[in-house]
Amino acid sequence: MELFEGLKQNIVSKNTKIVFPEPTDIRVLGAAVRLKSDNLVEPILIGDEEKIREVASTRGLSIDNLTVINPETYADFDKMIASFVERRKGKATEDQARTILKDGNYFGTMLIYMGLADGLVSGAIHSTGDTIRPALQIIKTKPGVSRTSGAFLMVGNRDSEKYIFSDCAININPDAQALAEIAVESAKTAKIFGIEPKVSLLSFSTKGSAKSDEVAKVIEATQIAQKLAPELAIDGELQFDASYVPSVAAQKAPDSEVAGRANVFVFPEIQSGNIGYKIAQRLGGFQAIGPILQGLNKPISDLSRGCDEEDVYKLSIITASQALQEK
Repeated sequence: MELFEGLKQNIVSKNTKIVFPEPTDIRVLGAAVRLKSDNLVEPILIGDEEKIREVASTRGLSIDNLTVINPETYADFDKMIASFVERRKGKATEDQARTILKDGNYFGTMLIYMGLADGLVSGAIHSTGDTIRPALQIIKTKPGVSRTSGAFLMVGNRDSEKYIFSDCAININPDAQALAEIAVESAKTAKIFGIEPKVSLLSFSTKGSAKSDEVAKVIEATQIAQKLAPELAIDGELQFDASYVPSVAAQKAPDSEVAGRANVFVFPEIQSGNIGYKIAQRLGGFQAIGPILQGLNKPISDLSRGCDEEDVYKLSIITASQALQEK
């Protein structure tokens, strides 16, 4: 079964409420209309309804059956302000909250915090920071997770070619503890897509073939990750070829249950992760879907500003799948 057809079957008719803070972008609006038409999610559009209708009219779209909430006229705005001030624990006054919550990302994230929505998709016209900042301040990371991270689902030409690459988007140079947490969260992400995770913490060294501070960090991260999730298949430090190619694994790491069979690849820092996924995408012909934000208490997804409508549609399906997994 094609990957997204399987995900769609899992979320259809589940009434998962996904917030879209950028509905005046035609890519976002087109995806939201499709998602509702396909009965996959219940979109919540944040903004001025008249402006959204003007955008819809340019494509002949109807938003009559979509929920639209305008922060300027929201009936429970004072209740949201009080909840936000309490959540920020003295870091924002009521007057500051009144201004902050007019921002679509903050408003949408508060809907999730207040239990009125299940997830959020943003980033088509906002920076990653604008999408993540409200999530970190309001939703926060899961217990035992110190930071969020960004994974990519890499999909090849065959349905069996599904891999997770992480972290390729958020943490510039995570320490061993953070890298271990990223490995565990990436395994959880893999399960959303029916991938039984075998997690490789990547390095330019395999099992002591080189020594450096960079290698030592990956070795320490592997040990921490194995303690955090002993039920998972996690190993490192492994070079990519030792992780992926069985014949190389047999030579370099013959006792590893991950080497030669890895499907979740954890890069030691963002530079190699970003380069790696783009090489696979541009030279290898893989489709790169993401970044999928990991480690938050509720799913918040960050689009690329170069996305198209199909990207918004697919990332929304993933976000809904994450929300159902959390439930």
